[in-house]
Amino acid sequence: MKHKVKVTVIDKKLYPELQQQYCVNPNAGVCPCYNVGDEFIFEQNHPDSFSRMGLNTLTKTNADPNTVAGGPARPHCAEAWDAISRYIYTGLHGGSIMESWMKDENTMITCCNDGTRPVIFKIERIDFED
Repeated sequence: MKHKVKVTVIDKKLYPELQQQYCVNPNAGVCPCYNVGDEFIFEQNHPDSFSRMGLNTLTKTNADPNTVAGGPARPHCAEAWDAISRYIYTGLHGGSIMESWMKDENTMITCCNDGTRPVIFKIERIDFED
């Protein structure tokens, strides 16, 4: 059995009151690195997809791919990568992403670490025969 991992941006949030109170740029706005609906695929047989922080794993976007983290020009944002990489690594090696927490142990809903404008990701382990 082989495994790949699909990551989908399912939402973006903005907390302007927190940006006003704490950020150097109080009008920073929503995350510019991702768009709702962006999809990324990580594959076992393509080790660079993980070791290069997801550079060139973008498979679907409504934006210019060169402006999206995980596209051909930029790796994933460090804050997002810190939050999602553990689940991607586990899924690529056939592990349960979130047993006893999610309805499907091969799926995880998580978000990046930016507390004023988090991006919410759905991470799915996909199993297939070679």
